[in-house]
Amino acid sequence: MPDHDRIEGSAKQMGGKMKETAGDITGDEKMKTEGKADQVEGKVQNAVGGVKDALRDDKRH
Repeated sequence: MPDHDRIEGSAKQMGGKMKETAGDITGDEKMKTEGKADQVEGKVQNAVGGVKDALRDDKRH
């Protein structure tokens, strides 16, 4: 099972993309910028989860 950070990070990326799109549609630059920031945060969190998964897999072998 994937690490919780990977799941949460992926969800944050998706939410950020939706927020960015909504900001783009409405012309709300602040919302658009927040969406991009959420996506970056989600990518980092997803990467952390990937490292945790890799470490956990190494310990099993």
